[in-house]
Amino acid sequence: MSENFDNFVKDLQNKIFEQTRADYGDVAFQRWLKPLYMGAMDNPDGYGRITGSCGDTMQIFLRFENEKVKTALFQTDGCGSSAVCGSFAAELALGKSPDETLDITGESILKKLGSFPEDDKHCAFLSAEALQDAVNDYMIKQSKKNK
Repeated sequence: MSENFDNFVKDLQNKIFEQTRADYGDVAFQRWLKPLYMGAMDNPDGYGRITGSCGDTMQIFLRFENEKVKTALFQTDGCGSSAVCGSFAAELALGKSPDETLDITGESILKKLGSFPEDDKHCAFLSAEALQDAVNDYMIKQSKKNK
């Protein structure tokens, strides 16, 4: 019975993976399996936290060096789609100046993903909004520091 159960579980997992890859596309599926840039940061230079209408919360942590994003991390209490989008928002911010991060929008995250389920596209906009909130936090801190 144990072997039958193991085979059932393996078959079920393969079906879930096949369906997820079909729904999300290969780029998002790979990031769904292994989200990059996930984590928190102590004393970030910029921090953003947004809760979307869906109830998911996205946090973005930024560290700057020479006015460019050196490190970007995210955390979410949301679904796999939120994790995928948070991961790409963090990745897209790397090496960018505060002004350049303005080009990182929900649309640009979705473009990077290629395809994404219609019902989950709001996760890209949530991630972009949290990123912009983190950059705004950084700019406010810089302004206070330069006074």
